Amino acid sequence: MSAVFPQKFESHEEATERELGGQMSFLEHLDEFRRRLVRSVAFVMVAFMLLWFVSDRIYNFLARPAQEALAHQTQRAVPVGGITGEEQILSLNTLKEGDAGRLVFDQSTKIGISVIPPGATVLARVARDSKGEIGLFTDEPLFSGNAIVPKGVRLPFDFKAQPGDNFSSEDRMIVTTALEPFTLYAMVALYSAIGLSVPFLLLQIWGFVSPALYKHERAYVTPFIGLSTVSFVAGAAFAYYVLLPPALTYLIGLGQDFRVLLRASDYFDFVTILMLAMGLVFQMPAITYVLARIGIVNARFLVRVWRTAVVVILVVAAVASPTTDIPNMLLFAAPMIVLYIISIFIAWIFGKKRVSTDS
Repeated sequence: MSAVFPQKFESHEEATERELGGQMSFLEHLDEFRRRLVRSVAFVMVAFMLLWFVSDRIYNFLARPAQEALAHQTQRAVPVGGITGEEQILSLNTLKEGDAGRLVFDQSTKIGISVIPPGATVLARVARDSKGEIGLFTDEPLFSGNAIVPKGVRLPFDFKAQPGDNFSSEDRMIVTTALEPFTLYAMVALYSAIGLSVPFLLLQIWGFVSPALYKHERAYVTPFIGLSTVSFVAGAAFAYYVLLPPALTYLIGLGQDFRVLLRASDYFDFVTILMLAMGLVFQMPAITYVLARIGIVNARFLVRVWRTAVVVILVVAAVASPTTDIPNMLLFAAPMIVLYIISIFIAWIFGKKRVSTDS
């Protein structure tokens, strides 16, 4: 008598799915790559056209750390003192109706047909106009070239602006050609479109490589895309809010003996590379999740090679950091070390041996 042992058989659908990647010819792979590339380009171009209309706002947001660093570099601290000792400097958004003082124009300002040069002054008073709206008005005639700005003209200042929202001409970046502003805004819209398209682009990449994976491995697409998107946004935000301000303060501070004229396109290249680099660095947990689920890496392996990983992280931080000082380099290295530790826990929680469905 012979014993009969049960065997596991694949269904026709599972066998077809498993062998799909191997059955595709080289030309079919190229055709699949072409179709997904066309979709990706089309999605990015649509996002580009939409973001073009707000590219100036996006650039102003990206330029704010540089303007603050330039303002900090050009400002001198002067102690405030007066006759009574109670004098204080007020910002425009703290003024109330009836307050008056001498206004100093810190940049060229167009009022009607006249252009007020930087450094010009005029007595001004906070009052309400004929419609009852509060504003800042001239309290004496202002002579500018061939024009006279009479008393009682509204001055173009926003009372709702927060302190530091208005920067002087010395705190602004420069362009050197007439075409540069258009090119700069186009690049801002393009890079923003690429960043906005990250989830769709990741979905297309996954769709291209998924035929080579087993059916249960293809189920990881949703958590991978979600985790990758969140990680990319977190990396870009970390670069903007944490890394960029001290790096700019250090770099611009080195030129305190000079008048720093920061070119707008050069700054945009710098901040874009920094944000994209940190966005990619923050993909470490997402990539580890997929590799651990597939069975390529595990927590034990990551713990075993942690010394090598730290050395690699320090080398990458030294190369990627735009400055040469140790504190800024550590600012680059610290998040990568934390991400590596998080990746170890992810591999420990989700890791498993890779098994095939045909065994």
